[in-house]
Parts: sequence; C-alpha cells; structure tokens
Amino acid sequence: MGELIPLFPLGTPLFPGVVLPLRIFEPRYRRLVRDLLALPAGSDRQFFGVVAIRQGWEVEKVAPAEALYDIGCTARLQVVRPQQDGTFQLVTVGGDRFRLLDVVAGEDPPYLQAEIEWLAEEEAAEEAAGDHEGLVGPPALGGPGSARDEVDEVASSVARGSMRVLVRVVGGLFARYVTEVAALRTGREDDGGGRPGDDAGGLEELAPAAVSAAGDTDDPEVAGLLRAVAGDPTALSYLVASTALLTTEDRQALLAESATRRRLAAEARMLRRELTLLRALGAVPVPLAQFAAPMTVN
Repeated sequence: MGELIPLFPLGTPLFPGVVLPLRIFEPRYRRLVRDLLALPAGSDRQFFGVVAIRQGWEVEKVAPAEALYDIGCTARLQVVRPQQDGTFQLVTVGGDRFRLLDVVAGEDPPYLQAEIEWLAEEEAAEEAAGDHEGLVGPPALGGPGSARDEVDEVASSVARGSMRVLVRVVGGLFARYVTEVAALRTGREDDGGGRPGDDAGGLEELAPAAVSAAGDTDDPEVAGLLRAVAGDPTALSYLVASTALLTTEDRQALLAESATRRRLAAEARMLRRELTLLRALGAVPVPLAQFAAPMTVN
C-alpha cells in the first residue's frame, strides 16, 4: 500500500516550484479545500496531488486510473481566499513528484484520492556516478588518495562542467524561444537579437526575456520566480518545462525524468525543434485543450 493523498486532475502537468493559481468551484473540490483548511495550523499535509488527464475531459466517465498519467506533482497551499459564493481562489506551488499507483473514488470524501509512491531527484547519484562511463583508471585499492578517488574526482568535475554547459545552452535557447513567441503573438519582427538556432547567451538573458514573453502575468511574485532560476539548474529545467508551448506528452515526459541533466538535455532538443517549427510556420502553437468539448454519447 502506498500513501493516500487527495487528487486534483488537470489538463496539464504541474512542476515542482511552479506557481499554480486555481479557482475552486465544484462542490467536491470545495470540500477538498475545506478538509485541508481543517488540518492543524502549520500542518505539512496542506497539499493535494495534481495529475494530468491522459484522455477525455470528464475523468469519472472512464476508469480514473486509465484516464490519468501516472506521474504527478503535489500542489501546496500558499494562499486561500474564500469567496462570497462559496468558491475559493487558491495560490499553490508545485512540491514533490510522485507515481500514481491507484485511484480511489468514493462518496466520502467525494473527491478522488490517489495511492502514490514518492519519487526522488537523482542529482547526488547522478553527479557521483553518472559521468563515470568512459573514464578508465587503474584498479581501485580503496582509501583516501587511491586511484578510485582520483577517478571519482575527475568524474565529478566532468559532471559539474557538463551541467554548466547544459544550463548555458538551454538558457540561451529558451531566451530566444520566448522572444520569438512574444514577437509572433504581437506581430512584431525579431529585432535582431540573434538567430534562434544560435546557442550563445546565458541565464542573464533568460529572466527578462521570459518575463516579457509571459505578458499574461502582472504578478510580481511570478515574475520574481522567473528571475530566481538564474542560479538553479533544476528550477530552470522546470521553468522551461512549464512555460514552453509543448504538448502534454512532452511535458509529462519531462516531469517523469528524475535527473536534471537528462531533463535539460531533452529540453535542448525540444527547444531546437520548436524554434525550427516557429520559423517554418510563422505561428504559435495553440494548446489542444482549447479545442476541448464536453464528451457525448455520439
């Protein structure tokens, strides 16, 4: 048996550290919010699991476990604003990733619950061992100063260096991507800020470009989060995953990836692909959810 947590299906994945505002109006999810608020002050259980919907828009009309992706992320309550009509305005932040083992549907509580197992990031193990391939040294004798220690030190140095390269590449690609998306959305031409395929540039370009491209937000907290990724490769990887106009399948694959380096490498490939499509088509992709219609028996 895994741990049981409240579940909130959405049309797109949530990523750790990403702000998710929600308007809660369905009776069952109003009950969910009330249940969380009834917990003792300062409880670390004031969260629910967010999972993306794999098929359909009414999860209860099909088997819930089949309708949902199996990797999700918790949403931790930050701000709760009760409204006069009984609804709630929430501000949540993505917390920890989990794997969905089973879905529990019942009458009390009326909302879905999930049996889950928690997923850990692989940063420490990745840096310690992930780059040892191809490094050959004398047989290790063990102990401080041994040949094995020297290989470990070289491998860790390579790992840190490769991470810096990935951060620079993804930061540059993402800065150009959001600039091109903003230009297409406003009908403006690129002002010569560089070719989309050029990887030059760094994280110092990322924040202002991302903020200007995310013109939908005037929330200073969100803008601050966009700027805050400059020194955090993992946060950068989740920012790209949640902001770029990717398919749900692409985003889900990025959420399922437990190592920042591999996630950034996948994002570099995806951003190059998306930049090529933006230039070829001259249009911004429209999320498929915009074409969603209520399910019918026809």
